[in-house]
Amino acid sequence: MARRMSRPDPVEPFHAIALSRLARQLEAEGRHIIHMEFGQPSTGAPAAAIARAQDVLASDPGSYWESEPLKARIAQLYADRHGVTVAPERIILTCGASPALVLALSSAFRAGDAIAMARPGYVAYRNNVRALGMQPVEVACGPESRFQITAEQLAALDPAPAGVIIASPANPTGTIIPPAEMAAIAQVCAARGIRIISDEIYHGLSFTGPVPSALEFAPDALVVNSFSKYFSMVGWRLGWLVAPDDLIGAARARMGNLFLTAPTLSQHAGLVAMDCVDELEGHIARYAANRQLMLDALPAMGLTQIAPPDGAFYIWANVAHLTDDAMQLAERLLRDTGVATAPGFDFDPVAGHHFLRFSFAVDTPLVKEAIARMTPWFQQQGTAAR
Repeated sequence: MARRMSRPDPVEPFHAIALSRLARQLEAEGRHIIHMEFGQPSTGAPAAAIARAQDVLASDPGSYWESEPLKARIAQLYADRHGVTVAPERIILTCGASPALVLALSSAFRAGDAIAMARPGYVAYRNNVRALGMQPVEVACGPESRFQITAEQLAALDPAPAGVIIASPANPTGTIIPPAEMAAIAQVCAARGIRIISDEIYHGLSFTGPVPSALEFAPDALVVNSFSKYFSMVGWRLGWLVAPDDLIGAARARMGNLFLTAPTLSQHAGLVAMDCVDELEGHIARYAANRQLMLDALPAMGLTQIAPPDGAFYIWANVAHLTDDAMQLAERLLRDTGVATAPGFDFDPVAGHHFLRFSFAVDTPLVKEAIARMTPWFQQQGTAAR
């Protein structure tokens, strides 16, 4: 009998999960851990959304269903926020942003296609592209471009990639692509036949003003978004894809076969959440306060080289003066202080061993406590490194 040959798995592990596993173990041992390793709000869904979900639980058994009112309300969001007309039939409700990314990639591209992306960038971009048999083209981006891929870099790629993934605000850096640069990226992509996938999951979380959507400049872009971040509904697993007209059928076919529908309960709650503006904007005010606390504290820790955290809820900090192994540094920080962070290697497999990512989405008192714990620890590391 012929033996089936195994092949290397192209999907790498998410190293922050290993740190989080250690953090949970330490908690089980009685340690007080402050979780700054994951990008998730510490708040829950808006109160009115929870109330609506409770009503639905008592009256609706649930079914394979796609909410037309929710799709219409999301379409209205693009009109109100970006001045863009999006037909509701272009919106495909998904089980979070991660399936929306899979739909976008698999609908627009084929195995072997090259997909460009910024490095550093969200770990799932690279790994999903590889898992689908495509080729990630990671473009090194540093402080000179605010850690974002630029139109000039896309114009210089030879040969031109089939697609590009952009994110603004970005994970892990929190940086935002300015409107003029977004327009330039769209122009280069149109000229070179590069399809844009825009991850807009952090839209609504900006500390420097409005954030443009790729749809303002590239109507044929595929846009990924979710209720997890701004709407504070991580565990509800509800997101969406805005598909261009020529890919609606392909995206819907993949959604139906791979995932069926988004959760019924989440769709009911999500529709209500979209109108809970006052409560949601209160979260933004808290993130802004947390951001400022971190920015004020970082110099005393010796962490002076950071990406501009324009949006989202992250600090991307260079720790090259302390280590060549950010994973090991993050583990020591966790064991010594009880503060869990994300090692940069997940987001940048080349230079990420010199970076840590801190999430400031936790409650403000916990941010203050984390600063109190980390400041003397980093000062001690800096003294030892000299």
